[in-house]
Amino acid sequence: MLIACLSTACAPKVKEGYDEATGYTGNISISGAFALYPIVVLWSEDFKALHPNVRFNISAGGAGKGISDVLTNMVDIGLVSRDLHPQEVEKGAYPIHIANDAVLGTINSKHPNIDLIKKRGFTQEELANIFVHQRYKYWNDIDTRFVKEPIEVYVRSDAAGAGETWAKYFGERQEDLKGIGIFGDPGLAQAVKEKPLSIGFGNINFVYDLQTKKTAEHITTIPLDLNANGRIDEDEDFYGHLDSLTKAIAEKRYPSPPARDLTFVIRKDKQTKLIAAFISFALDKQQQGYLLENGYVPLNDETRNTELNKLSSGLETDKR
Repeated sequence: MLIACLSTACAPKVKEGYDEATGYTGNISISGAFALYPIVVLWSEDFKALHPNVRFNISAGGAGKGISDVLTNMVDIGLVSRDLHPQEVEKGAYPIHIANDAVLGTINSKHPNIDLIKKRGFTQEELANIFVHQRYKYWNDIDTRFVKEPIEVYVRSDAAGAGETWAKYFGERQEDLKGIGIFGDPGLAQAVKEKPLSIGFGNINFVYDLQTKKTAEHITTIPLDLNANGRIDEDEDFYGHLDSLTKAIAEKRYPSPPARDLTFVIRKDKQTKLIAAFISFALDKQQQGYLLENGYVPLNDETRNTELNKLSSGLETDKR
């Protein structure tokens, strides 16, 4: 689990308040999706620069943990990278969409057939036959030109937004995915990097190097053959650079799912002015502007205004 304690974040809590000279005072605790963890840490640092008396405690343990923690009042904000379930909404989960990204199929870049895989891609049906139905046991079961070696399939062992979203692409739930369970995005990415005959999936931030904007060492993406014609056409070929991928997601050329909303989840009955101020800060155009360089897709103005209005509506119910 990744944990960030910023400044005196792990010290005893301080009373929430606001002063014109020093800004907000208080504590904000956050947990959940690995997908959102890197950008939330950056947003919290920027927020602290304006409000130095605010303390953050941020941990990444998966979307399931984020939802569970916020519904049981363990944290103020849950980081969620999948759609909410109806029962979660009934229990008080209040979603504020904060960004977009996508789950990507991944493969080891040293796979013996990597060049052919890049040219032909995999169809939705082929991927379902690997991750759900297990109809393909060997690589050459997919394509006779592939090596006759076992497919090593890796999936998430924790309740994860990435797992749920990847399964939803096949019309399934996370528990329907078959393979060796690995905890967390970093762990699954590392497993794929270590095994030349492996296949998995992951969030953009754990597949691409944000400095080079190319896929990270020893791991690469599986192009989706969206029209199932046996090759990756020019309009399907946008994985070579992070900018072209995020552009494809924004233009909805990469399908949803596995493209998805990234969400802050709060308890509407527990919202405070400090929590609302931080979420509004993350929705600010300047902060949204940092998303692309960090592997995310910003909200368009219409969606951003909708989420700000939802936030204001929630705050009206809280007089603190």
